[in-house]
Amino acid sequence: MNVTLRVVRLQLAEPLRISRSVTTERNAVWITIEHGGLRGHGEAVTSVYYGLDTDTLRRLLATAGAELGRFAGPESALDALRDGELPTPGTLPAVTAAVESALLDLVGKRAGQPVHQLLGTAERPVAATARTIGIVSAERARTQARCLAESGFTILKIKAGTADPEDDLARVRAVRDAAPSAALLLDPNGAWTPEQARHLLPRFAALGVEAVEQPTVPGDPEALARLAARSPLPVIADEDAVSPADVERLAGRVQGVNVKLAKCGGVHAALRIEELVAGSGTRLMLGCLTAGTLGIAPAVHLADRARWVDLDGHLLLAHDPWTGIGGTDGTIHAGTGAGLGVRPVPPRAAPAVPAPSIAQPAAQPSVQPAVQKERHHREDVE
Repeated sequence: MNVTLRVVRLQLAEPLRISRSVTTERNAVWITIEHGGLRGHGEAVTSVYYGLDTDTLRRLLATAGAELGRFAGPESALDALRDGELPTPGTLPAVTAAVESALLDLVGKRAGQPVHQLLGTAERPVAATARTIGIVSAERARTQARCLAESGFTILKIKAGTADPEDDLARVRAVRDAAPSAALLLDPNGAWTPEQARHLLPRFAALGVEAVEQPTVPGDPEALARLAARSPLPVIADEDAVSPADVERLAGRVQGVNVKLAKCGGVHAALRIEELVAGSGTRLMLGCLTAGTLGIAPAVHLADRARWVDLDGHLLLAHDPWTGIGGTDGTIHAGTGAGLGVRPVPPRAAPAVPAPSIAQPAAQPSVQPAVQKERHHREDVE
């Protein structure tokens, strides 16, 4: 198996402001695994919150690619990854998720099956996805909500956590007025103290918000669980539910956990989390970082397993280098082809982005210095 890495800059259509950061762009590192004339693809994106910079991703993906040299084919490598034997223990979850994505894509193509069938789901997953409205003025939020509702979106996620909670309430009120039929989710990204959350959540509930993600400062899951026990809204843990161990601690004590493949370690890790919460009353939310269709696609193959689906990262981009999962009408779906079912956008239809292409045999990884400099106010988790 041969491994190719490529770095690509992903520009957002407009800056995305959350309670602790503003993101304008981030880098993606693509990994391609080739075997027997077929190729499988995966994507990892940079994130300050998760400690993922371009050089780190390139280095770790190259190391993981070198490990593939000891396997006869992608099927045995995928088995080893599922069993925790690949990549090296301690590898960042986002790297594991990208390698797994490429292996799933390749194994599916070799078998002539889409990924969801490899995972035991016969029907192609299709789901309504939330669409994020960042921290903007109430009038801007109203305009965005109206346009999104007219485009077919039935779930809107509103960012919150400004210094003045009245700003957040005004934004939610404007969205509710502009999209009266939409389901509303709220995401302060851990901006509030437990006391603030106890006072604010009833007010948001009165405006029709249906659930809230990580309302309190991460790092105190016990406080989050206590809040969830009394909250008028379902509480979905995000930053406090990173690993399976975190989820196990909160299972049955919060109403939901946000599973992002980049933070848990990929599709098979997400399936383990599903098993951990089964029967506990805690439901799954499928979330993502801002990424291209390639990075979002593996999660789409799990969309039928989630109570809430928030897979809109590719919709926030000015130009998505891949296509195949839809979403512009508010509905995402697994691709129709074998493997991930996604394909690159023809070069003439995509903007020219000066990003290096780094090819290396799996047994001899060599990562050259990054050519492309990241620019951001501060990248963070979405």
